Amino acid sequence: MSRIAKNPVQVPTGVTVDIQGAQLTVKSSKGALHCTIPSDVTVARNENMLQIAMHPETKAVKTELAGTVHANINNMIKGVTTGFDCILELVGVGYRAQVQGNKLQLTLGFSHPVEYPIPTGITIETPSQTEIVIKGFDKCLVGQVAAEIREYRLPEPYKGKGVRFKGQVIKLKETKKK
Repeated sequence: MSRIAKNPVQVPTGVTVDIQGAQLTVKSSKGALHCTIPSDVTVARNENMLQIAMHPETKAVKTELAGTVHANINNMIKGVTTGFDCILELVGVGYRAQVQGNKLQLTLGFSHPVEYPIPTGITIETPSQTEIVIKGFDKCLVGQVAAEIREYRLPEPYKGKGVRFKGQVIKLKETKKK
């Protein structure tokens, strides 16, 4: 079994964890998340701890599955307690973003503005015209929304213009010389 899965997952106060067969539900005042536990892994609850174990007859190749389940459960608990956020930066002349109702309006140098519908469970803020803050309690959904917004205009390698993660370094290529 993986070294990560040997450590129990701590369940803080205010968070309820329900295990019914292969379904695991984590609830809090912020929301609820669900996941399906693979058949090779068992999750047992002892007071405020969750212990993850593999079935003994499982092949050694699948032992990393227990570590993945541990990380997913840990992310679910962190999500319903503190939440996750991702910050995107717009780099380029005239590149702007603003939230209008339940849509994110992006001006990215195209002949038309791009509208991105904000999914449920996600909040998007624009503290400045060139910064987008994506917040939510599901880590996978926050990352997916950030990737979809970034996909509209990936950073290009010559001038570095585009949508990038905050702090991302783009290695610029040299332009053609005469």
